[in-house]
Formats: sequence, structure tokens, C-alpha cells
Amino acid sequence: MKDYVGYEYKEIAAAEGDASLWLDGYESFGWHPDANRPAGQSGGRVLLHLKRDRRIVNKMELTRLQRNFESCMREIGQLRESGGRLALAWALGVGLAGTVFMAGAVFAVTHKPPLYLLMGLLSVPGAIGWAAPVFLYKVILHRRQRQVQPLLEAKYEEIDQLCEKGHALL
Repeated sequence: MKDYVGYEYKEIAAAEGDASLWLDGYESFGWHPDANRPAGQSGGRVLLHLKRDRRIVNKMELTRLQRNFESCMREIGQLRESGGRLALAWALGVGLAGTVFMAGAVFAVTHKPPLYLLMGLLSVPGAIGWAAPVFLYKVILHRRQRQVQPLLEAKYEEIDQLCEKGHALL
């Protein structure tokens, strides 16, 4: 005769590329994929359905470690996104400045009498401001990714230690 096991359930929406890391981490805290509800996928996100025994030993300490794990995972996501946000902000700023210079060039050429010298002076930085954002985005993104890489490695190491502690409590 098999003993009754009561479960608690949890759903996690994870980025598609991080689903395995989330699953591996949660298994260290006593969670297991729910076979009755397979993972769903939509828009680059995976919905994971997990369950664990309600009467698990050391539940409070496991929950504390799990919250630290979740915090580390959120920080990893923010670190990954930070490069793209910074690069986008710079690219948009330079593109907007280029547009302002182009507008000045247009106003200079439509002025009565036309100011061709001013138009020429304003159109050069305007054209550069329109062409540069693509290259600027790539340079800033790669530079930021290189800066963030050691921070990501430190977070992955912290996650590894949390999972190791959680697994030891099971």
C-alpha cells in the first residue's frame, strides 16, 4: 500500500533559453515537473508547471534558498537586457540628433533667400546622425556584453552554490 503524498504546485514563466536552468534550479529545492501538465510555450516564454511534497523536510530553509535563486535569475535577466537598453538609448539619441540637424538643413534651404552654406554644414552631421546608430548600437551592445559577462558568471556561481545547499537539504 502506497502512502498518500500531498503536493503544492507552482507555475513559472521563463524565457525559452532559460527554461532548463529554471528546472534544474527548482529541482534542487524539491520541485519536480508536473507530469499531468506539460510545459506550454508562447511568444518566446515557457510556462513550467512544478510540484513538490507538502511535507518536505527543511521547507523554510529551502524556501529561503529558492527566493535567493529566483532573485539571482531576475538579476541575470536584467543584466542581459541592460546592454540592449543602453545601446538602444544611445542609438535613438544619435538618430534624433541627426534628424534635428537634417530639419535645420531643410529650413536653411527653404529660407528666402536659401542659405546653401548653412544647409551644407547642417546636412553632414544630419546624414552621419542617420547612418551612425546602426554601428553605434552594435559597438555599445558588444562593449556592454563584455562588461556584464563577469557579473553574469558571478551570478551563475551564486546560483550553483544555492542549488548545492538546497540539494543537500533534501
